[in-house]
Amino acid sequence: MAKKSWHERDSRKRKTVEKYAELRAELKAKGDYASLSQLPRDASPTRLVNRCLVSGRRRAYMRRFKISRITFRELASSGMIPGVTKSSW
Repeated sequence: MAKKSWHERDSRKRKTVEKYAELRAELKAKGDYASLSQLPRDASPTRLVNRCLVSGRRRAYMRRFKISRITFRELASSGMIPGVTKSSW
């Protein structure tokens, strides 16, 4: 399970990105990089990190399911994900 602080930090970053998105687009269109650098670091969307909703893992994140590969395998094996079956040939 992910630490609560990770979830809080992630939600705070997402709010900051959303808050400054319009202003960042405007400054980038003007080419005013000096003003752009004055914005908070967390206003940049590249600082957002996708995390597994169950475990909080950053690596091996599957966007379609919003979970990591390890969690995906556990849930798929127990039949918790509809339409996903273990392949065999």
